[in-house]
Amino acid sequence: MGLPISPPPPAPAGLLDRFAAERVTGALSGPHGCFYFLDGAVYCIESTAAPGLGSRLTAAGKVPPQGWECAAEAAGDRRTGGRFLVEEGWLTQGELEICHLAALLDAAFFALPLLPGATSFTPGTAHWLGVIRPVSTAALQQATARRRALLDRLQPWAAADTSPVIPVGTRIPATTTRRQRRLLDRADGRHTPYELARVLGESAFATLLDIRLLAAAGLVQVPPPPTPLPRRSPGACLDGSPAPAAGYTAPVRPLPLPDVFDTADPTIALLVRLRTALEEEL
Repeated sequence: MGLPISPPPPAPAGLLDRFAAERVTGALSGPHGCFYFLDGAVYCIESTAAPGLGSRLTAAGKVPPQGWECAAEAAGDRRTGGRFLVEEGWLTQGELEICHLAALLDAAFFALPLLPGATSFTPGTAHWLGVIRPVSTAALQQATARRRALLDRLQPWAAADTSPVIPVGTRIPATTTRRQRRLLDRADGRHTPYELARVLGESAFATLLDIRLLAAAGLVQVPPPPTPLPRRSPGACLDGSPAPAAGYTAPVRPLPLPDVFDTADPTIALLVRLRTALEEEL
C-alpha cells in the first residue's frame, strides 16, 4: 500500500458552501475522498487516508468483521446499515453517533480541500450506512480548520508523518497518554502513522498529532531531510575525476562569442540568456 501524501491544507469556503446553499443530495468525489450530502448537509465521508467507521468498530471489538459485512448486505435500497448495527445489539444509538461523527471528522481532514476542477458530483447517490447524524458544511470546515491549526503548531516535526515510526529508548515517560503508549508499544520501525492508525482503529489525525508530539519530545525518531544534490563548481568535471583541491581557482568561463549567439529573434535571445544563466549556476 502506497504511503499517503501529507495532509492537505484546509478547504476554501466555496464549493461546500455552495452545496449547502443549494441543498444538494448526492455524492461528491474528490482526489482524496467522497462526501455524501443530504439537503446540503454532510452525513458521511470516506477517505483513503483515514480509517473508516468499520475499521474503527472492528479494531475496537465492538463489531465483528462479519457483522460489518452483514450490515452492508442488509442495508439494501433503504440504506439502513447503521440501524442494522443497533438492532443487532452491537452498538447503542449513542455509540453509533459518536463513533460515526469521529470517523466523519477524521475523513474530512484528509478529504479537503475540494476544488471544483478535481471533483465529480452524482445526484441522488446515497451511502449504504444511511443518515446517522448530518453535519453542516460550516461546522465541518470550522472543525477542520481547528485541527489544521493544532497540527501546524508542530510543523517542525512533519517529516515523521509518512515515515516508519521508530521509538527512541525503551522507557516510556508517565506523562504520555494512553493512546501515545499504545502507539509506542505497536511501533516496530516498519509501520507509518497512517498504517498504525488503521491497525489500532484510531483517528489518523490524532495519530499524526501524537507522533509529532512524541517526536518533539524525543521519543520518536525524525528522519533527516533529504540530502540536496551537490552543486557543481565552475570547471567541475562529470567524469568522476576528483574534486578540485582546497584553494584551487577554477578557470574563468568565457562569455559567448557575439557573432555566434547574437540574434534578432527575441525567443532565441531569451533562450540564450536562460542557458547562460543556467551555466553560471552549474
